[in-house]
Amino acid sequence: MINRNRKTYQLSNQINLLILIIVALFSSIIGRLFWLQIIKGAFYRTLSDENRIRLVANPPIRGKITSAGGELLADNTLRFSLIAKTHIIPRKEWPSLLKRLSNLLEVNEDNLSRSYQNGLLNNDFSILLLSSLSNKQVLQFKEQESTFPGIEINIGLVRYYPNGNFASHILGYTQLITLDEYKKLSRKGYKIKDVIGRSGIEAAFETYLRGKWGGEMLEVDAAGNFQRSLGYQPPVAGNDLKLTLDFKLQKAAEKALDDLSAGAIVVLEPNTGAIKAMASKPGFDPNFFTKPIRTQKEYKDIFLSSQSPLLSRALNAYDPGSTWKIVTGMAGMESGKFAPNVRLQTTSCIKYGSHCFPEYNRKGWGEIGFEDAFRVSSNTFFYQIGTAVGIEQLYNSAIKLGFNNRTGIEVSAEESRGFVGNKEWASAGRGWGQPGTTPWIPEDIASASIGQAVVQVTPLQLARAYAVFANGGYLITPHLVDGGINWLSSKYKTKVNIKPTTLETIRRGLKKVVDSGTGRNLTLNLPTLPPVAGKTGTAEDSTGGADHAWFACFAPYESSEIVIVAFAQNTPGGGSVHALPMAQEILKVWHNQP
Repeated sequence: MINRNRKTYQLSNQINLLILIIVALFSSIIGRLFWLQIIKGAFYRTLSDENRIRLVANPPIRGKITSAGGELLADNTLRFSLIAKTHIIPRKEWPSLLKRLSNLLEVNEDNLSRSYQNGLLNNDFSILLLSSLSNKQVLQFKEQESTFPGIEINIGLVRYYPNGNFASHILGYTQLITLDEYKKLSRKGYKIKDVIGRSGIEAAFETYLRGKWGGEMLEVDAAGNFQRSLGYQPPVAGNDLKLTLDFKLQKAAEKALDDLSAGAIVVLEPNTGAIKAMASKPGFDPNFFTKPIRTQKEYKDIFLSSQSPLLSRALNAYDPGSTWKIVTGMAGMESGKFAPNVRLQTTSCIKYGSHCFPEYNRKGWGEIGFEDAFRVSSNTFFYQIGTAVGIEQLYNSAIKLGFNNRTGIEVSAEESRGFVGNKEWASAGRGWGQPGTTPWIPEDIASASIGQAVVQVTPLQLARAYAVFANGGYLITPHLVDGGINWLSSKYKTKVNIKPTTLETIRRGLKKVVDSGTGRNLTLNLPTLPPVAGKTGTAEDSTGGADHAWFACFAPYESSEIVIVAFAQNTPGGGSVHALPMAQEILKVWHNQP
């Protein structure tokens, strides 16, 4: 009896243990199912969808860019590429198709095969075989297209600039997005094969121009085979953009730069700030950046040239020379130390520090006032004004006229702030020395008085400053796109704190420059041209190169409609010889004269 009870007890324990194991096993399974279906259900559903759904993306159409008159400046052109759709082509038929394609299109068989195999490794449903087909290749393929199932010609759009180098620094260019850019911009809808505005208007209005991607969703099975299309969403085209540029004036500006190795022209409306032309030489062809194949020489000419063709001279800073004398004249009268009718004795040179600063005619002009000092461009007159009022007053007048700061133009990322030296800058080491070792010296203020050595401005900054004297004393905001903005509002057009007598004295002096002074050749052979005011300038290049030539003007004198700044970089001979004729060409077109 005892043995039988023991056996019964042992059997009962074994059954209980088995039940416990079964319960534990089922509990584990149920728990795992609960975790997968309830806790992580959403995650695995998403993962499942990603495994069975493929997206074939279609790029957006970038918006066009036109001039104020509607002339096309940037558009999109067709580019034909050859693609293979892997869900249509049976694997066993690819070798035969490959050989026939190579013979038909006269392309390397190995290159086609390599592109195809890379596409398979990436699980691409649309593999790019050839990126750019010639017209001949397109026709050859179209004649036999029906014999190449799964092989198609894809019609894509690439950025195209119909006028080549025309306004290249304004327009800028586009390029494929970099990996670092993609990591930052993917959340905004950018794709790894996207293009992005790299400079100029293309970069400044990237979001406005680019549009949105579209695409087709394809369903595949577990083996990756195509099953069906789940829908197609067309891409959204970008917005078209109209610039303030006057096509004829821009063309005249580009032509006026033909004989120079480097230079710039800026033309703007003094009342609104609308830029009518802005040309820089040397330029570049933006189409270079969308070419499917680029030679090493082309790369060198763009990126390694000592001429720096990608640099906009209109937005880069240079020594302004005598065109800067409007600042010194303003500082003298605004300080109260010099009345508008003051007369000063000019001479062959005036000594400051260890150097005798010369009059450019080497003998002086006798006793003259502000207006005649502008007319003959006297250096020794303005030396006396600048050294008497001091650098602080000169600096403050420069700031009022917008110097030492960006202008507010849309492409400001490429714009230099320019430079106006002062005592603090000198005491801090001038950017290259130890603090306290390079103090402000008398020679500095003499140089600054005539726009040399410690002063650098951009042609656009100079045009903006001259607009103040053209429009009655307002600092405007230069712009390339109107964009529905009220550019006459106080946000964009501010009254300069300047005495009316100062304003009118400088205006009369600038008119005398053109009537009978250093700019008198401006109206030569232009008898119907309305009265013009302006200033010539010849500047030593503080970097060691040959002299720069400048000319700034506005017209008509009484009610100005146009401001022009012409700049010839490292072109010795004087502003009246080189820069003035450039401005003259613009005035001819503006005034509709042959």
